[in-house]
Amino acid sequence: MTEKEEIRQQINALDQELVTLLNRRQTLAQAIGRIKVQAGQRTLDFQREEEVLAQLMRLNPGPLSHAALKNIFREIISASRQIQSPLSVAFLGPEATFSHLAALKKFGSSTRFGPLLSIHEVFVEVEKGNFDYGVVPIENSTEGVVNDTLDHFVETALNICGEIFLEVSHDLVSKSGQRQDIEVIYSHPQAYGQCRRWLAGHLPEIPNIEVASTGVAAQKAAKNPNAAAIASAAAASLYDLRVVERRIEDHPGNVTHFFVIGPESPGPTGRDKTSIIFAVDNIPGALYKTLQPIADRGINMTRIVSRPAKNEIWRYLFFVDIDGHQEEPQVKTALEEIEALSAHFQLLGSFPRAAGVENPS
Repeated sequence: MTEKEEIRQQINALDQELVTLLNRRQTLAQAIGRIKVQAGQRTLDFQREEEVLAQLMRLNPGPLSHAALKNIFREIISASRQIQSPLSVAFLGPEATFSHLAALKKFGSSTRFGPLLSIHEVFVEVEKGNFDYGVVPIENSTEGVVNDTLDHFVETALNICGEIFLEVSHDLVSKSGQRQDIEVIYSHPQAYGQCRRWLAGHLPEIPNIEVASTGVAAQKAAKNPNAAAIASAAAASLYDLRVVERRIEDHPGNVTHFFVIGPESPGPTGRDKTSIIFAVDNIPGALYKTLQPIADRGINMTRIVSRPAKNEIWRYLFFVDIDGHQEEPQVKTALEEIEALSAHFQLLGSFPRAAGVENPS
């Protein structure tokens, strides 16, 4: 027997052990599921899953990378959820949009995914209970906030349950893969904005047609031999398109931030964020005074964005993210003081802070 054959035999033996251990884990997960049902609890426990992944990262000695280990265990956890009670997640479709890729990263492939036509539909269908959770884009590192998502948070009773930061790379794709065949480009407005300079420099005469998502752009390009789309590599593969040019985004390190929305926020993990919306009266120093409770307690504010209120001219709503969980005493007291000072106040929820930026592949 050669050295290679001996090593392969060892791998085969380890694989057999892994199968046995994975099935034992699934049996235990099934028992946990029964306990959750008896207690009236939801299948998904964000807090527990984050604790499991964090513990695994601490225990990992290598050579397996943390990213690879996290991907493996996300699928194991996803399969465990599926055996307890199948989970359903809505996203801005169709398949292979960046929202879909973010949802896969967060929930794993053993999940029932629902591609919907708009961000509005994602909110509505989760509110109706037709899906357990939804995944919506909130901000891009190049193009800024997604206003449609922000506006829906003002009107919804849903909570933010989690977040995903996804590396976003755009390819120009078409049926032939030949630049000379392109007469029109389909793109989502955010994707177009992230590739504006490249398009102006390389295809300045080609018109751009806005569509609802990068997935829709790929679908349209697949039906028109003279069309191209700005889409993900996954979309090109799914819709049988060829790459005209890879990575046409104007800024390397392009990242989109997504929120997970659902009926309730998870408990504290020790590494959390809290999101709120508030409005202030139009008087000198009102915004400064409203944010003072955060500064007084040394709480870090990670984002502040303003949007016009739809029901009152020149009234602005402020969307704020802070470090910490709403159940922590310091955060709780600060939120109570902000609410007392605000003309309008909404607590959007507390959720585990993302560990880092995910690669979509």
